[in-house]
Amino acid sequence: MKDCDAGPPRLATISEPNRLFDDFFKIDEVHVSYQRADGSMSPLRRRLIFERGDAAALLLLDRDSDSVVLVEQFKVGSLIGRRRDDPATTNGWIVEAVAGMIDDGETPEQAVIREAEEETGYRISDPRLIAKFFSSPGGTSERIFLYFAEVRKADRRGIGGGTPGEDVTVVSMKVSDLFERLNAGLIDDPKLAIGAYWLKDHLQARTARS
Repeated sequence: MKDCDAGPPRLATISEPNRLFDDFFKIDEVHVSYQRADGSMSPLRRRLIFERGDAAALLLLDRDSDSVVLVEQFKVGSLIGRRRDDPATTNGWIVEAVAGMIDDGETPEQAVIREAEEETGYRISDPRLIAKFFSSPGGTSERIFLYFAEVRKADRRGIGGGTPGEDVTVVSMKVSDLFERLNAGLIDDPKLAIGAYWLKDHLQARTARS
């Protein structure tokens, strides 16, 4: 068994990407070879990468109501995925953490502050980074920067709802309900699940200190 922190990363070579599809989403073709566990180099392999940049997400805690502020949106991927279980379903809506793509020239922190106000109406400052992780590294290079912030009712400066055409519904969920859903395996959004596990530890540590 290998120590995951032992030694430098192994070698890898990759060609310049050839863009095969260039729209709202992009698909790049690359050829890659990497050093295998036995030290030898793998054959050169063709791979396709779904390229969309990085995203910032936020677990937002309203201290006044002891609730997390989430959003609900229709996502076609949710609909198609659920139709593998029930071909007749029309349910494409998903309750998730606030999130959005990081624009060119933005830092992840700037992006999450912007997204919080656009989607929920809350103005946040000094968000705390929970984790940075790949969404699905077998097919996409997208990373998600997941943050945490606390707000009060007075921090809400607008109604939210996202940018024109997004149709975002703001959802308030009691922290106790969030943890019940987490324990029951009823959270569809991995950003929210990761944030909920972190929040459970965070609140337990806060209680222990008080």
